[in-house]
Amino acid sequence: MNRKLFGTDGIRGRANIFPVTPEIAMKAGMAAGRIFTRGDHLHRVVIGKDTRLSGYMIESALVAGFTSVGMDVFQFGPLPTPAVAMLTRSLRADLGVMISASHNHFEDNGIKFFGPDGQKLSDEHEMQIEALMENGLEDGLAKPRKIGRAKRIDDAQARYIEFAKRTFPKQLTLDGLRVVIDCAHGAAYKVAPAILWELGAEVIAIGDEPNGLNINNECGSTSPEAMQRKVRERRADFGIALDGDADRVVMADEEGNLIDGDQILALIARSWSKTGKLKGSGVVGTVMSNAGLERYLKTLELKLGRASVGDRYVVEMMNRGGYNVGGEQSGHIILNDFGTTGDGVVAALQVLAVLADDNKPASEAAHVFDPLPQVLENVRFRNGSPLTDARVTERIKAGEARLNGTGRILVRKSGTEPVIRVMAEGEDESVVREVVHDIVASIEEVAT
Repeated sequence: MNRKLFGTDGIRGRANIFPVTPEIAMKAGMAAGRIFTRGDHLHRVVIGKDTRLSGYMIESALVAGFTSVGMDVFQFGPLPTPAVAMLTRSLRADLGVMISASHNHFEDNGIKFFGPDGQKLSDEHEMQIEALMENGLEDGLAKPRKIGRAKRIDDAQARYIEFAKRTFPKQLTLDGLRVVIDCAHGAAYKVAPAILWELGAEVIAIGDEPNGLNINNECGSTSPEAMQRKVRERRADFGIALDGDADRVVMADEEGNLIDGDQILALIARSWSKTGKLKGSGVVGTVMSNAGLERYLKTLELKLGRASVGDRYVVEMMNRGGYNVGGEQSGHIILNDFGTTGDGVVAALQVLAVLADDNKPASEAAHVFDPLPQVLENVRFRNGSPLTDARVTERIKAGEARLNGTGRILVRKSGTEPVIRVMAEGEDESVVREVVHDIVASIEEVAT
């Protein structure tokens, strides 16, 4: 069976247009509820969301679907994705749901499912949900007496705040540190500033006034310039930029220079290997991870595992190989000593812990390696598969010949939006840029 609804990160698309419609959301709730209703105990599902206007619509449809098959629903309101994963386990729920399109703008939305272990559902489970949505939902409706109930959980944010604070070393404090936090007008707009303040930091919050339409709009981890400017303006010691559902993060030093996911992985790997906390003799990245990270880890006698793009695939490789640190260049950082999915706030706290312990400025401590020149461009397309066109494949081969073994090219479809991502890296930045430009031009020629 081909997957029609689920991509690399749940169901995602333009709000109120297939597949992100109330009908699909209700059917997804019914199907997932059926699959995860096992035994005679009281079954429950927890639902969190970010701040998108369409979240109200999708949440109501999901509640209708879950309650119709006899599941009780606990609604958290705006809460980070990692908090939903954590509370799925904490509340012994059979299923967790996050309503979010992550780093996308407000027009998009999506539905992510977590199993009772707090892990994102496997491809097999997602295919089961799709199959049941197509056939057989009416047979699973609960009898009138067994219809589920729904209620709001008012202390969900407080629970996550306490959880996140416990990941920060007890002997350390953020006293004296001035920190800029950009919440992307998203799910962490309340909890992230509170966590930093309660740990002792002087907090300068931006992107903390959501209105349903401004999530990720010129702010957050995909547009960190606002955070970088604020760091320089306020002479802050550190900057943090989350995305809309706070499962990814990028940072900045006191000079406003960016610290991406690869640098964060290197910093945590170095610190944890010194203290014996690092497992698996390395970390897990993705095919997008910079070659500079791999070279640096080798100097520490550590290895880099490369998973497919998507934090779910990073987690799968971590579990198979016994790693406890993994992530993506984009800022998904998974530390499975603490949680089951990417957590931007917890990752930032681990970096801040290193800075506090070393008593060094971020510009000195957090730029761990020199990355290889890497260029990434996104090309939107409408229909078909431009990557199979001979003109594109020939341009890719020509680019590989130009790099002549000193770099690499990666061209792939995004799993979350109609975009083709073209990445190249190598020793000579001008050559890398020319290679990417040529491939992008060929895709644009085919796609229009």
